[in-house]
Amino acid sequence: MAATVGDFLVERLHQWGVRRIFGYPGDGINGIMGALGRVADDFDFVRVRHEEMSAFMASAHAKFTGEVGVCLATSGPGALHLLAGLYDAKMDHAPVLAIVGQQPSSALGSDFQQEVDLQAVFHDLADYVQTIVEPSQARHVVDRALRIAAAERTVTCIVIPNNVQLEPAVPHPPRKHGHNFSSVGYARANSLPLQSELQRAADLLNAGERVAILAGAGALHATDELIETCEILGAGVAKALLGKAALPDELPFVTGGIGLLGTRASWYLMQHCDTLLLVGTTFPYAEFLPPEGRARAVQIDIEPRNVGMRYPTEVNLIGDSAATLRALLPLLVRKQSRSWQQQIAGQVGKWWKDLETRAMKSAEPINPQRVFWELSPRLPDDVILCGDSGSSANWYACDLKMRRGMKASLSGKLASMGSGVPYAIAAKMAFPERPVIAVVGDGAMQMNGNAELLTVKQYWRRWENPCFIVLVLVNHDLNMVTWEQRVLAGDPKFPAAQEVVDFPYAQYGGMLGLKGIRVDKAADIAAAWDLALAADRPVVIEFVTDPNVPPLPPHLTSEQALDYLRALIKVDPDQWQIIKQSAKQLLPF
Repeated sequence: MAATVGDFLVERLHQWGVRRIFGYPGDGINGIMGALGRVADDFDFVRVRHEEMSAFMASAHAKFTGEVGVCLATSGPGALHLLAGLYDAKMDHAPVLAIVGQQPSSALGSDFQQEVDLQAVFHDLADYVQTIVEPSQARHVVDRALRIAAAERTVTCIVIPNNVQLEPAVPHPPRKHGHNFSSVGYARANSLPLQSELQRAADLLNAGERVAILAGAGALHATDELIETCEILGAGVAKALLGKAALPDELPFVTGGIGLLGTRASWYLMQHCDTLLLVGTTFPYAEFLPPEGRARAVQIDIEPRNVGMRYPTEVNLIGDSAATLRALLPLLVRKQSRSWQQQIAGQVGKWWKDLETRAMKSAEPINPQRVFWELSPRLPDDVILCGDSGSSANWYACDLKMRRGMKASLSGKLASMGSGVPYAIAAKMAFPERPVIAVVGDGAMQMNGNAELLTVKQYWRRWENPCFIVLVLVNHDLNMVTWEQRVLAGDPKFPAAQEVVDFPYAQYGGMLGLKGIRVDKAADIAAAWDLALAADRPVVIEFVTDPNVPPLPPHLTSEQALDYLRALIKVDPDQWQIIKQSAKQLLPF
């Protein structure tokens, strides 16, 4: 029986099935930490180096497992440090519960040390935020916070003053007015669209001659249904970044990513289709979808608020993507002509050849694309890939081919820098038997990745499979922002803002007892990957790459290419190297 509110909180989390909590201690949560200590065998408490990382890990845990991720932080600065990671979860629809401490309830409103109005702070972020002000309230607050997080795939927050944590628990509130008797457990809705709406969608899709599908994170569990839909409709399918693992890239009608980090095949698919099926996606860049009026559209989403948001849709099907597609499939008519799908397959084949040509072009010292191209065929079948933000995300999106059974994710709509390593740690904690690879730039590594290697050092010996690799692209530049300044703003590189100081990542990894590998020659890339994947411990592998290899958009026309090169010849400290590498990437030989 729980003795204190802190004990009851921990016990209730366990009853809900929570087994892992990411956090950092502090005096604002002493009552909760003491309770965790008393039941240490029932929980895996992962102590991070910074509270922001615990929120990123909770978000990644939710994305990779489908469970509610839980993070814990102290009052004041600890709670504030969670915000970036929690916004990542909110924007990517990952269910996360944040538990934060607060100063004594008797001190609130007195401008006390570390007193922050956390209700106000979390108001925009959390779809349910509540302060437990007295013990009998704890039961229904914990139950509602977890149920809402799971049901709405969102962030919720519980605030607990430190004195309340130590008060006697009230697991069974008094049976009188003003008290609630909530319960543990969540039942997932299994709603399907009306048969009439399914028929309308089928009629529209059957009438199309050139059907395109865009699959997002909401379709990650609908692989078989998507493949069958494509085969019946003779369709091509593109993948939003968070839907990278929804379909294997070996299928000839899978065009890969879409958008600035997408493929030319996806651009072709969207520009030439006459019918569009959106499945589980809120892909934000409408300019990469068909021009308005060119395609008739159907959308499948579990949230009514998401439909018709990026493209005008005629039929909206509200329901789980896999279940909805299964209900739709019997109504679809197999298209006899395969000319459209053959066109798409031709574009896909040409794109992969072009990527290989680009990757194998020389650079100083290493072409970053080749690092990923050499890794791709070596990826273990059950690997979990964790991306970051920056130019590394471009090569992650384009050059790594997904196979069935792999998992992959990153900070999607928030696109937060520094998420790659905490994502990878969370993935490894959830799936210790699977290989995990983090893809990180040197800017993100210096932001927080280096610190979280200490978390790897702390926990890696418990992992069933030691294969955990942190890939660091070393180009001494905040590279994506540098290119955005050049191309989007027409400004040259600003060295004082963009240059990243040198750091011995591999050597540092070795100092922590991990394996460190440094590669500065293209000829050594393949062997280095073989060595890293066979290592008996986590690996920090750094590749010294050329910052002047441009992350080109997928739909660059000849006119755009000329404008692009004109932008690059403005006074820039790297202008001639930029021109040389850009020409190499744009020319087909």
